Amino acid sequence: MIKLMHGDCLELMKEIPDGSIDLVLTDPPYRVISGGANNRKSGVFKNWSKKTCNFKKNDGKVFKYNDIKIDQWAPEIFRVLKENSHVYIMVNFLNLEIFMATLKRVGFKLHNLLVWEKNQGSPNRWYYKNCEYIIFARKGKAKPINNMGSKTVHSFKIVKKGKKHPTEKPVDLIQMYILNSTNKHEIVLDPFMGSGSTGVACKNLNRKFIGIEKDDKYFKIAQERINEN
Repeated sequence: MIKLMHGDCLELMKEIPDGSIDLVLTDPPYRVISGGANNRKSGVFKNWSKKTCNFKKNDGKVFKYNDIKIDQWAPEIFRVLKENSHVYIMVNFLNLEIFMATLKRVGFKLHNLLVWEKNQGSPNRWYYKNCEYIIFARKGKAKPINNMGSKTVHSFKIVKKGKKHPTEKPVDLIQMYILNSTNKHEIVLDPFMGSGSTGVACKNLNRKFIGIEKDDKYFKIAQERINEN
């Protein structure tokens, strides 16, 4: 039911047969900015940034392996995904345009742009950022989601207690997407597994899971977390 792979997703996805995956759901590394974090000696932005930012300097990087680009991995997830199946890609506003353009170029059809409304956000001089975006797309013909009453804006609390990863997503958010786009015992792939939230969600819902993670630290955390669940 669960297969965890440690290493570079660009290499390890080559081991996955064409058209064998029922759903791809992932939160890939991408370029970020610090928002309200700046070098002011006083003021609200300085105070907030200490609590909310995931990195110390505004270099666009959060993780050790942050340089992979979507045009490197998007063709592979298209290849392994079954016809008439869904993909959910989490992204920030800065990368939204290039992500959508690249997904379309490799063959995906865009269904919708979903929004995760959080109960906490990042300070910014151009509106407080309290949401993240999820590109919802498909390969092949359109397939309806299982709960067609689902809305495009989803309110879920961020992970605070016992947080294992700087950008960890709540399991209940992940479970909603899995329930809408798969049936029991189908296969979900997350090529950027992080601390394993998608794997935990799959185990809770009786879905098969393939997770790939390059970082030694987070791969071990994902192993322990999924095995303990």
